[in-house]
Amino acid sequence: MTADVRLATARVGDLAAVMRVMDAAFDPAYGEAWSGAQLLTLFALPSARVCIAWNGDRPCGFSAARIAGPESELLLLAVDPSFRGRGIGALLIDDWQAWGAEQGAEDYFLEMRADNDAAHLYGRAGFSECGRRPAYYRGNDGAIRDAVTMRRSSRQDGTK
Repeated sequence: MTADVRLATARVGDLAAVMRVMDAAFDPAYGEAWSGAQLLTLFALPSARVCIAWNGDRPCGFSAARIAGPESELLLLAVDPSFRGRGIGALLIDDWQAWGAEQGAEDYFLEMRADNDAAHLYGRAGFSECGRRPAYYRGNDGAIRDAVTMRRSSRQDGTK
């Protein structure tokens, strides 16, 4: 299903494309989307990477991650709703972990709100809950939600 999708390291000139996916993918009720200015800071960091998924000339997903020593953290992952269910999220996760391994990462972390539908995607990728922050997120809808931290270690499963 992902044969028509190509992944590329995003550049500053791709910011508008990344923001199009962000605007389509993140429900404003949760207040999780980043601003363009926040994303721009990642492009300046040698320890961070934004990867964009393209379907032809249309952006369909992206990931943003950073690395610190043997750990890499997924900061954002989004797939345009019209492209969901095609394996793009899994491609972006695999790409993030491959990039992390190239940089020396052995442990991969992410944090999300407890009721995030993407939990099944991360579980299939080998992530499991390793922590929880009660009442951490306050959405634009006024609801307060727990944050879940998930981890996958290449040391445990033998991959790197």
